[in-house]
Amino acid sequence: MKRYPLVGEKVVVVTGASTGIGRATARMLKGLGWRVFPTARSRTDLDLLRGEGFQPVELDLSDPDSVDYAAKEVLELSQGVLGAVVNNAGYGQPGALEDLSRSAVRKQFETNVFGTMDFTNRFIPVFRAQKNGRIVLVSSVVGRVVIPFMGAYCASKFAVEAIGDEYRMELGPAGISVSIVEPGPIKTSFRKRVVSEASRGLEMRDSAFAKRYAKELSEPERTYSRPTDIFRKPPEAVARRIVHALESRHPRARYPVTGAAWFGEFAARFFPARFKDWMLTSSVIGREIEEG
Repeated sequence: MKRYPLVGEKVVVVTGASTGIGRATARMLKGLGWRVFPTARSRTDLDLLRGEGFQPVELDLSDPDSVDYAAKEVLELSQGVLGAVVNNAGYGQPGALEDLSRSAVRKQFETNVFGTMDFTNRFIPVFRAQKNGRIVLVSSVVGRVVIPFMGAYCASKFAVEAIGDEYRMELGPAGISVSIVEPGPIKTSFRKRVVSEASRGLEMRDSAFAKRYAKELSEPERTYSRPTDIFRKPPEAVARRIVHALESRHPRARYPVTGAAWFGEFAARFFPARFKDWMLTSSVIGREIEEG
């Protein structure tokens, strides 16, 4: 395993820090002595982050001008020094592929893929000049295996996985570590946000899956029974993997977090396609993996 230089300046930008994994990561890193610049989109979330003692930065990854502004602001606030970038921001557009508009799929990729890559690229010259730096991409178990009715989101996370692998090969010789974190079901508001996105660019009324949509989208939050709780972990479990990726001399290429994420890794490598399809459309596996 390659040994990477430890980050000289413990300064990090964490995207998507308004809730869940991003907020937990920002808090954990701050507690460990990092200077954290968390990003969020809404003024309400930015104010809440300020109330916790952070210097938040407004960022909408789907907007190139916002990406440009946010990257410049981070470097201005940090006086041109940065140790790491944690790319956590993103969302999930639900719906069968046949029911999604072109604009809905484009927005999914603008945020999860193009915006993430654009924002990261702004800091690579800093890392090259320092001869060290850490990049973390928060992907998903569905960046390894596909589940029904989340095809656009799965495709975006498959792209994030490929981008992370490419970054790792290109940037490793420069002393820049790149790690991919793969959560599975995490106790966050992810599903609630997925339901809220359903009405945007998704044709539900005349769909062959109209009944399925009506059922699924009537449950913005689910109550999980005890047998399935073993699949789910708090966002701090993901934050701990991110901390390892930032502080270890031997950061891993990938960090599966939950049992479902480990299952996804194994299934992607060893299961025949038809058997994998059957497993991932079953009631238990599908419901558990779909949250991250």
